[in-house]
Amino acid sequence: MIGVFDSGFGGLTVHRALIAALPGRDFMYLGDNRNAPYGIRPPIDVLNLTCAALERLFAENCTLAVVACNTASTVALRWIQQQWLPVRRREDGIARNAIGIVVPTVEAATGIGSERGTIAVFATRRTVESDCYPIEIRKRRPDITVVQQACPELAGSIERGAPREELSALVKRYVGELLNAAGRAPECVILGCTHYPLVADLFAAALPSGVRMIHQPEATAGALKVYLERHPEYDGSHDGRRKFLSTGFSREALPLIEKFWGGQVPFVQA
Repeated sequence: MIGVFDSGFGGLTVHRALIAALPGRDFMYLGDNRNAPYGIRPPIDVLNLTCAALERLFAENCTLAVVACNTASTVALRWIQQQWLPVRRREDGIARNAIGIVVPTVEAATGIGSERGTIAVFATRRTVESDCYPIEIRKRRPDITVVQQACPELAGSIERGAPREELSALVKRYVGELLNAAGRAPECVILGCTHYPLVADLFAAALPSGVRMIHQPEATAGALKVYLERHPEYDGSHDGRRKFLSTGFSREALPLIEKFWGGQVPFVQA
């Protein structure tokens, strides 16, 4: 079984794309809604919470986990991959791994046919402070300018089911701040938080026309398919089973989630 983890509901945007790309695979989703959003937490909290979430997925017989949270991917994932997972493998002899969503997103933004110019990244405060996106983009395309905008209130507002008018005002404010700081419109935009695709239309409305927007869920789904082809040890079962876990969430957010998902999401308390 493949686990998908996010700090809250936002990872459902990635989860849905993964299921669409790999419909026969077994998937389990874990949203740590009780502790969301991660983007305002100290890095040590993000690390501890991410390890705890992965432990829960591993306990449910997931051998591969997709960390569908930009903050967790940028703050915690490298240490987990290099230090924590090798120790667990030595202890129990089971091959487990966790992969993130930053690299697939960067590859989609900087691949063949991508424009020179400016890429704008909208993300949580912790993701922006990590400089992960600028670092990864410049490794591949030093000719591209990267500008970032922290959106500290947006993920939490989406998570609690804030009215659309409130979300629209926040998006317009953050887009305006980025455009003022950059002095020009970007050629490409990365929504560097998995909550943000839920309001992608608001970003599109606030940005100048013609700006290309990277779809992180689809980029991650394509990368996972390639990864599984290269790593048959994570083949797992193909019964198409689905399970949704949550550590606790605001029911005010359910209408937005169900509208996006296309129906009720059968969450079970984790």
